Formats: sequence, structure tokens, C-alpha cells
Amino acid sequence: MIYKSLMALSWLVCHTPYCLLMGIGRVLGNLYYLLVKKERERAVSQMVEALQMDEGTARRTVRESFVNLARNVLEILYMPHLNEKNFREYIDVEHLDTLKEALAKKKGVVILTGHIGTWEWLSASFTLNGLPVTAIAKPQPNIQYTQVLDDLRATIHVEIFSRGTSELLAAARALKKGKILGFLADQDAGPGGAFIPFLGKVASTPMGPAVFSRKFHSPVIPAFILRQPNGKHKVVIYDEIPYVDTGDADANLFAFTEKMTQRIEQVIRENPTQWIWFQKRWNTKPEERKTGKHHTVIEEGKKA
Repeated sequence: MIYKSLMALSWLVCHTPYCLLMGIGRVLGNLYYLLVKKERERAVSQMVEALQMDEGTARRTVRESFVNLARNVLEILYMPHLNEKNFREYIDVEHLDTLKEALAKKKGVVILTGHIGTWEWLSASFTLNGLPVTAIAKPQPNIQYTQVLDDLRATIHVEIFSRGTSELLAAARALKKGKILGFLADQDAGPGGAFIPFLGKVASTPMGPAVFSRKFHSPVIPAFILRQPNGKHKVVIYDEIPYVDTGDADANLFAFTEKMTQRIEQVIRENPTQWIWFQKRWNTKPEERKTGKHHTVIEEGKKA
């Protein structure tokens, strides 16, 4: 029932004028801001601490981030409307040649990104330019939500692998075939993550991008999609983040992950209304960390 309802809603969204859709998003975002007190207050508190903002400015910024999130949801439902002919009406891409040059090395490309802007449209900006895109995503608590997301992603030609499952082997094979493999690397990674300062406070950080890149010699290219004042989206593609081999594998992975985290942090600081501030990014405390090497992801890579 949930699946059919959401797909019907997607059909309705796709048949609504885009400018009206964004107006609806502003209304829904403001309503959401007023209704979800727990998430709102967590977002304000985390923003005040991370960006050293006064509370009034933080509240206004968080409100805009809720508007952005509501618009994101509507734009995800709108994805079946996007195609090779019309996507440039909505998305501008900067420095696409950087990504194409990295793909030309035939070792795949690890895309480093986060829950910034309408992140699902980042994939569309690549696939609708003819590039092969796969991504690792966290399954939703309700399988019907996961099915909806995967089917919507399929309309923009993105192949999804579920995080924490045997599908990681398929993700590794995608890199070996020279495809793009995307990672959203801005969420709490639990006790097995790398504990790295993020927005001024130590946080457990996913090491997947670093591990996959090192194992398959795949370049890491940071890329983010940012909502612009004129209503369009701009995809910003940065230069490759180099892997430095000092002979200490664990130290190398940590330093590599630290560089990636700094890039994500920079983009969030420059675009604070476009990140999800109420997520529990700092949920796992440093004293909860697991000791030893990160066997799980490393071993998955070796099996591929």
C-alpha cells in the first residue's frame, strides 16, 4: 500500500509545474520546522556549536534547511520526469571533464559526497550525461520505502547496492568494471568508523571511500550538488583527493579519510542551509570505538 501510494504521489508530482512544486516545498518545509520540535532543537543546537552562530541566526538557517529538505523530497519524487533532453533546464555541471578524465584511467571512480542539496540529483547529472553510476546506500527501515527509492533511482539509470550486505561485493566489481561508485560519507559510522574531527567535534566517519579507493586504485573525486538562488542546481566537481602511501596501511586510510572529511566539512560550512542538521552525526562517542583493523570492508574488497 505504501509503495503504490508513494509511486502515485510521484506521478502527481511529475505532472505538477516545477515552480509550483518548489513553492509547495517551502510551505511544507516551514510546516515541518514548526511540527518536529525534537529534530528542530537538535538541529539548532548542533548548528550553534558547529558554526559558532548565535541562536537567532541558527534558527533562521535551520528553517531554511528544512525548506531545502522538503524540496529535496519532492525533487526525488520528480526524478521520473528527468531525462537526457530536459535535465539541463534544472542542473548545471561544472568541471565534468575532471570526472571524465578520472574515468578514462579505467579503474573506476569513487565519488565522495554527502546529504547536501538534492543529492539524488547528483547521480542524475552524471547518468544523463552518459556516465555509468552506481552507489552504496543505506536501506530504509521499511522495505517499501527502499523499493520506492530504488525504483525512482532506476528512472535515472542508477544502480544501487545496499550498505552492510553481500552487495558490497557487487559494488567492488562495479569499480573494477570502470564505473562510478558513489558514497554518502557524512553520517555516523558507528564503533567501526574512523574518529575524526567534523565541524569542530570528533565524529565516527565512514572509511568505505578510502578502503575501496585504495584496494582498486580508484581516484576519489569529491562532487556536490548545490541549490542556487535562481532555482537551478549546480554540480561542483573538485580535483582528485590523492592517496599517500607511507607504508602504514591503517595510518594511510585514516589520513585519507581525514582529507575527505575536511572537503565535506568545507562544503557544509559554505552552504549551511543545504545540509541535514538534525541527523545524529555525533551519536557514537570516541570511547565506543572498536580497536584493530577495519576487517569487514577490507575483506569484502579482497573477495571481489
